[in-house]
Amino acid sequence: MSGVGAALGILFFAAALTPTLVPRSYLTQGVLAGSCLAAGYGMGVLCRRVWAYLELPEPGGKLRRVANMVILACCIGVAIVFLRQATEWQNAVRMAMGMEPVESAHPLKLSVIALVTFSVLLAIARLFGLAARLSTGRMRSFLPRRVATLAGLALTAVLFWSLGNNLLANTVFRVLDSSYREYDALIEPERPQPTDVNKTGSAASLIRWDELGRAGREFIASGPTAEEIGSFTRQPAKEPVRVYVGLRAADTAEARAGLALEELKRAGGFERKILIVITPTGTGWVDPAAMDPVEYLHHGDTASVAVQYSYLSSPLSLLVQPEYGSETARALFREIYRYWTGLPRDRRPKLYLQGLSLGAMNSEKSMDLFEMIGDPVDGALWSGPPFASRIWRSVTDARNAGSPEWLPEFRDGRLFRFMNQAGGTVPPGSPWGPMRIVYLQYASDPIVFFDYRDLYRRPAWLEAPRGPDVSSELKWYPVVTMLQLALDMAVATGTPMGYGHVYAPEHYVDAWVAVAGADGWSPAAIEPLKAYLAARARAPAGATDQAYDGRGG
Repeated sequence: MSGVGAALGILFFAAALTPTLVPRSYLTQGVLAGSCLAAGYGMGVLCRRVWAYLELPEPGGKLRRVANMVILACCIGVAIVFLRQATEWQNAVRMAMGMEPVESAHPLKLSVIALVTFSVLLAIARLFGLAARLSTGRMRSFLPRRVATLAGLALTAVLFWSLGNNLLANTVFRVLDSSYREYDALIEPERPQPTDVNKTGSAASLIRWDELGRAGREFIASGPTAEEIGSFTRQPAKEPVRVYVGLRAADTAEARAGLALEELKRAGGFERKILIVITPTGTGWVDPAAMDPVEYLHHGDTASVAVQYSYLSSPLSLLVQPEYGSETARALFREIYRYWTGLPRDRRPKLYLQGLSLGAMNSEKSMDLFEMIGDPVDGALWSGPPFASRIWRSVTDARNAGSPEWLPEFRDGRLFRFMNQAGGTVPPGSPWGPMRIVYLQYASDPIVFFDYRDLYRRPAWLEAPRGPDVSSELKWYPVVTMLQLALDMAVATGTPMGYGHVYAPEHYVDAWVAVAGADGWSPAAIEPLKAYLAARARAPAGATDQAYDGRGG
């Protein structure tokens, strides 16, 4: 074992115990701490070898051993102090999200898990080293020593990458894809086929009920009815039009998009006041917290359409099919937009885009601003946009000086506005341009604020003032913070509603009012709607529905 590597690894282990954006269990904390321990150890070993390779001076044998012992003892002391603080740090994150504190972060359990994780990663690294030495040894018989070393390392890296990517990863993804596909095909007894001929999946529909997939059937069956909307608003209401096309409905993205257009026309979607083109998450899930509010606000005089592009959850879909979601979103938007622009302007619905998480990123990609210059859509509501979202990133980076990264202000707010739990920064009633785009994002959402550059520089969202749901105990550490946020992305949907990557309907209400207006609704009338939707979304039955998702990133 390398003394320098062990010292740096222990410091990385200690830093991994500090809080980030979302709470962690002792299991996830242990895996994270073990990964950071391995990363620090590897960096220490690399630094030590570079030092020796450059033939820089080193302390003598006894002095070196004493120095190593002293440094290791100090690092272990730091780790023990941090372990004692781990519970307090986790509770600081939980407090920021209104969660009950935990009695213990289980330091012993997480330390054991960390050591197991470190051992596995170290074994893989040493296996890599053994393979590199064997290949280098064979090459030295016909190549110069240093050339053989570089060639051996390169060959081993290609071999391990091929094994990991082509054999292991692809096998895992195929198994997961098959599993998700079978799950998607399950017919839930609590979601019977609709009898209303205007509903997608009914006997009169162009899409069969079993072709919708699990997410599509949930979307069609879970929406509010005209009776429910009218009962709350005490005004006449229409039955909202919801159209969904699953992966089984056609072989290509273009064919599914064309089918969606025809079904939308059949259901009378273009005769409504509001038309929303939805890009779902990876599994095809459409967040009811996003769609229910706009249907209540406009008394059911709405239509929405979505097309599924994957069976996988959003993180997996982003890894193995990053272009497929954008192709489907683009095909659907092109079909809807072409037909919509051919309608008389005074007799067509207002057209909006909507997407959550991976759906937000693909929805961004679906529209071409240049083709809409003469006849733009009316707006878009994108929530929890992933850090790789192109338009979101460019607007955030070009934000007005002095506005925080977690809630930017962009120029005069006539095109882009940002909102969170407390609403937006632009005063209500401020004028919009011809198109309205709102990003709904929480400062505690790691899927939005992860950045590979956190490896070596402090993220801007840590500057004061911080978001209301970000702990003041959060600190930046090179390498470690990036690994922390990478794990946070995997567990970002485990937060209470209204934090992390779980967006609350009451916050969607404010966002939809900003994007699509709310004629006839006073601020006093909107508050009961928020309370009603919030209570319904947090009810046990609603929680059961939302346990199946798509929400993961």
